[in-house]
Amino acid sequence: MLAQLTISNFAIVRELEIDFHSGMTVITGETGAGKSIAIDALALCLGGRAEADMVRTGAARADLCARFSLKDTPAALRWLEENQLEDGHECLLRRVLSSDGRSRGFINGTAVPLSQLRELGQLLIQIHGQNDSQQLFDETTHIGYLDLFAHDETLLEDYRQAYDRVSSVQQEIRRLSMDESEKLRLVETLKFQIDEIERAELQPGEEEELLERRKVLQNAEKLTDAMEAAVSALYGDETSDGAAAMIANAAHALERVSRVSDEMRQLSGKLNDLMYTAQDIADELRDKKDDLTYSADELEQIEERLDTLHKLKRKYGGSVEDVIAFCEKAKRQLDEVEFASDRIEQLQKKLSALQTAMQEKGMALSAARKMAAEKLQAAISSELMQLDMPKIQFVCEFSAQQPQENGLDAVRFLMSANVGESLRPLSKVASGGELARIMLAMKNVLAAEDSVGTMIFDEVDAGVSGRAAQKVAYKLWTVAKGRQVLCVTHLPQIAAMADTEFTVEKRVENGRTYTSVLRLDIAGRRQELARLTGGSMITETTLAGAAELLRLAEQTKKGASHEST
Repeated sequence: MLAQLTISNFAIVRELEIDFHSGMTVITGETGAGKSIAIDALALCLGGRAEADMVRTGAARADLCARFSLKDTPAALRWLEENQLEDGHECLLRRVLSSDGRSRGFINGTAVPLSQLRELGQLLIQIHGQNDSQQLFDETTHIGYLDLFAHDETLLEDYRQAYDRVSSVQQEIRRLSMDESEKLRLVETLKFQIDEIERAELQPGEEEELLERRKVLQNAEKLTDAMEAAVSALYGDETSDGAAAMIANAAHALERVSRVSDEMRQLSGKLNDLMYTAQDIADELRDKKDDLTYSADELEQIEERLDTLHKLKRKYGGSVEDVIAFCEKAKRQLDEVEFASDRIEQLQKKLSALQTAMQEKGMALSAARKMAAEKLQAAISSELMQLDMPKIQFVCEFSAQQPQENGLDAVRFLMSANVGESLRPLSKVASGGELARIMLAMKNVLAAEDSVGTMIFDEVDAGVSGRAAQKVAYKLWTVAKGRQVLCVTHLPQIAAMADTEFTVEKRVENGRTYTSVLRLDIAGRRQELARLTGGSMITETTLAGAAELLRLAEQTKKGASHEST
């Protein structure tokens, strides 16, 4: 359940804190006052798309926090535990929007990607707006609604895996299928590439070795001079002792007093070790100098080889290893092309078996969908009857289609608005008010299948009035007996049935617009219902009508409670 929503510097809101309760809550207010701001802020906390202009003008950032009680949402609690984000039986979702367009998400104080906000959000809340009703006109969405109701995830996943296997084999067959002229061109190209690479006799790591050798040859004179200087410094010459001899003298000097001092004996030993090291280094340098040979021909050969490698890398890969890998791939492709007919024959046999398996899984999925469709039709019809649409006939129509990712079925919802009329697509017969009620029925039926604790309806009462509005109001209240319901509305019939009512007010101070949300007491509710009924001119008549609406709503609630007991 949503317990609290805190908004800071969002849209025209500077600071706002709303405490929510169980049951049915409505939000009302003048057109343009910002009734949907709370819903928009909540949607962002659930990972919705953010825009830079959502931040209040002049502010550096907007800060949005939604606190939930998880007592009645075990699925959300399990998700938090699995993702190591749990913090007792409450959950805090936070979204911070910067004025430069960046945003960050947090769950219980831990920074998370927006995908995790969306995953958790789906387990906490369902938000239904006017656009959702319009989606019913898109028949491609209908099969998704049916699958949600059917809970056929396992069957659907099994089918999709079979479909993917079939698609993979079909793609390979298409890739191998080509006319003879195309096949000949490809064979010639592959043979040329393979021959060019193989003639180069590439060796892994040779480029690095060549570059190192080239560096040595290019600096041979410098290396020789340096090694001669080092050997001379270590061994000395006719006029002076080298470092090795000087270290030896130091060692002998300390050795003479080694019997007097153990410390001197240890230091003498270290000097002897140092002397031997210096002599070894000098010998090694002398050998390397003697082995160092410079050949202009060798350098030229290295440059030519490096040029060959460069050309091959430019054509076939970024490194010698990549070129070798390209050659191996080309060989495999050549084999595939040359023996394509045999391979295609094998794949055709495999494809036939895979298509049979896919068809079987598709039929099983289709059978499950048709059984679920009968239950969905009955459930929707029952809901619509309660929403003052007793004569509506609602049907899930099935038709066969070529195998698609979602199965062998094309599904669309049909309805007949009046007795004697034929079934037709929703877009052809449903008015705005009818569509809103159909979607409300759909949402209620689907919600009964999951454990989401909160349902939000943002002006889903569009096109609804009179008796139908009363029916919608009663349905929303009955839904709220099993879960928390939040509703943004402009209808007094719906507002009257609420357990809690907030009103949104907009004011201007010092040239800036501010929005506030107030929880209404009984007197405030009477005033607000009078405004919803009669507009800005509130009279004794409209106030009396508002009081009557509240009285009838309370009477309806008590009557429903007595019936349930």
